[in-house]
Amino acid sequence: MEQSKPRNFADIIQGDTPVLVDFSAEWCGPCKMMPPILKEVKSSLGEKITILKMDIDKNPSVARAYQIQSVPTLIVFKGGEVKWRQSGVLGAGPLKSVLDDIIKKG
Repeated sequence: MEQSKPRNFADIIQGDTPVLVDFSAEWCGPCKMMPPILKEVKSSLGEKITILKMDIDKNPSVARAYQIQSVPTLIVFKGGEVKWRQSGVLGAGPLKSVLDDIIKKG
């Protein structure tokens, strides 16, 4: 039986599949608008994208590493590199087109 060990953040963002990270916080009002948007994006892109939610208060070292100064901040990683970044709430349509471009570029 294969033992699957939990992957850490650094491992996850190294992959060939784009990873959208939603940096957020419990106390952030606009952050509460993101889950349904991310759910819609995930349902339309499926396995082509990985979506992670990162609480900056529970993961301060990761937040510091990427200089997260406001939440929500969305960052798309691919192959360990930041491919796109934006602070603030973004609707499903614009977010999906950003991700489509990153997926197409391979």
